[in-house]
Amino acid sequence: MLRKSTNSGRRSAVITGVLLIAGLVTGIFSVVPVIDGADYLVKASTNENQVLIGAFFQLLMVVAYVGIPILMYPILSKHNKGLALGSVAFGIIAGVFIIIGVIILLLLLTLSHEFAKVGTLNISYFQTLGGLLREGRDLVNHVATTLAFVLAMFLFNCIFYQTKLVPRWLSVSGLIGSTLSILASLLFMIRFIGLDATYMMLNIPIAFQQLVLAIWLIVKGFNRAVQDSVSN
Repeated sequence: MLRKSTNSGRRSAVITGVLLIAGLVTGIFSVVPVIDGADYLVKASTNENQVLIGAFFQLLMVVAYVGIPILMYPILSKHNKGLALGSVAFGIIAGVFIIIGVIILLLLLTLSHEFAKVGTLNISYFQTLGGLLREGRDLVNHVATTLAFVLAMFLFNCIFYQTKLVPRWLSVSGLIGSTLSILASLLFMIRFIGLDATYMMLNIPIAFQQLVLAIWLIVKGFNRAVQDSVSN
């Protein structure tokens, strides 16, 4: 029974590590430069494949963002059920916001197609609507989604710190990185910063920690002594 529990924990650690890397990779490929450009109303429709590929990879992020806390729950709930349940809740919320972001992205593509049909007729209408959709997409992607997932990461790094399932330097770096990422989203929300170098610098620590954590979980797994003590 003990060996079965340990093997299950090892398998969960590896899958979690893979999902963490998948989340980082899909996040990179979900970027759609044509939508962020000044002439997005013109170029989005002519670069439809770029938009659709970005939407596809953004949808794949749902698997990682929702899957990680759900997969971790059976292990983490043995140590702190409240925090583990909270991480699952925030992960699901992040997944919902990702889907909303995809819908807004596809609406921007539709708007671009409509703009291509009418040309410069009612251009102010298209610019206003497009501006609102882009603003909404930025808030959904860089505030709502980021805050929800980073809070999920923060909670299970709290459990990691308490239990030493992974080395404390790894969980501490996760707590610090999560705090900086939360700060970046809040500063962006109040427009103190934009999607600029400052925003990126504040988010680099959590991205790097997720990569290191993923590699650790794949190679080393969870601390077996801690798992065994709970199973006994």
